[in-house]
Amino acid sequence: MRVLIVGKGGREHAFAWKISRSPKVSRIYAAPGNPGMARHAACVDIGVDDVDALVEFARRERIDLTVVGPEDPLAGGLTDRFEAVGLRVFGPSKKAARIEADKDFALGLMHRYGIPTGRYRTFTDPDDARGSVADWGAPVVLKASGLAAGKGVLVCRTVDEALRAVDRVLVDREFGAAGEKLVLMEYLEGEEASITGFTDGEHVVCIVPSQDHKTIGEGDTGPNTGGMGAYAPAPVVTPEMQDSILKRVMLPTVKALAAEGRPYRGILYGGLIITENGPRVIEFNCRLGDPEAQVVLPLLKTDLVDIMEAVSEGTLKDLEIELDDRAATCVVLASGGYPGAYDTGYSISGLEEAETRDDVLVFHAGTARHGGTTVTDGGRVLGVTAVGENIRASVERAYEATGEIQFENAYFRRDIGHRALERAGN
Repeated sequence: MRVLIVGKGGREHAFAWKISRSPKVSRIYAAPGNPGMARHAACVDIGVDDVDALVEFARRERIDLTVVGPEDPLAGGLTDRFEAVGLRVFGPSKKAARIEADKDFALGLMHRYGIPTGRYRTFTDPDDARGSVADWGAPVVLKASGLAAGKGVLVCRTVDEALRAVDRVLVDREFGAAGEKLVLMEYLEGEEASITGFTDGEHVVCIVPSQDHKTIGEGDTGPNTGGMGAYAPAPVVTPEMQDSILKRVMLPTVKALAAEGRPYRGILYGGLIITENGPRVIEFNCRLGDPEAQVVLPLLKTDLVDIMEAVSEGTLKDLEIELDDRAATCVVLASGGYPGAYDTGYSISGLEEAETRDDVLVFHAGTARHGGTTVTDGGRVLGVTAVGENIRASVERAYEATGEIQFENAYFRRDIGHRALERAGN
């Protein structure tokens, strides 16, 4: 089987690593890929938004399966274009991907079909939004309704902060087209969890629950990022709760999308808050989370290609998915200044030393090759993942490996997994 992976980040590197382990796969390509992915795939210089070139490449190279990593090409209709010419692709259609691309639509869908979430209102006029902020009070959450690379969520602790956030989105247009609509959402108190579900449009299978660390600062402080680390399994999601989430959230959402003429096939990611009244959805994504991919895929024993084929063929209910009962932790190494302005082009050392450690994987997120040297080329640069017998062991192993890697202005959080460790009494 010949596989094409669309994307160039840590999630796509995790896909490349996992797919390369499948005995079904003879050749992997990555468009555009990155230096880490080049170990498993032939990287081709095609951007994720160049759909015409991607279709032409897939047809010319007789690609059997295309796996789409990021949300932008899915929201732009890449799956529809591939399927229109008879190419098999893993990822939802444009209509189904709206579950992530339009938060206003997603919240409306949840309220129409009784899927547990918070109250919300949507605005295009800043004066209307300011009036509602004053009425609602704080804390409150403001979101750019469109795609903003994980950075369009503003958690406001005071009314003044929320009023400034209204201006950032609707007046200053800090998030561009993603901020044409502003969603004002109830602040939900509790612990976050990430649920990864594979669905063929009718059945859903959820794999190990994880927890992302979205903010830049330790103690879960500062602005949101694309994710500064993750661990799995997340003990806040017990087996009983995971079963409840499947029945009350994931399956009803897939059925709701189908009922509205948006059949969903691919990965449905649920970002939830576990409140004292049970799980509440804060967002859905139309793809695998990042950095959650770097911890859930190493704990997946079943061949990922088998799962993707079952999703495509509508036979997911016939496939038994096996999971590793250990734990995994990912620490993201970022460029100093991220998620704001940062410099790139710094040489990276210690990669080989980190990767030779037992049960350690280093996933490239923002790197490039210059003159035979791997250099920084993004805000999030690397994801250092370690597997251990439990969360503590995986955390310790991940930080030991992270300590091997150096580049100028490197930054990483030193408290990844803190909630799980607190639960364990450590």
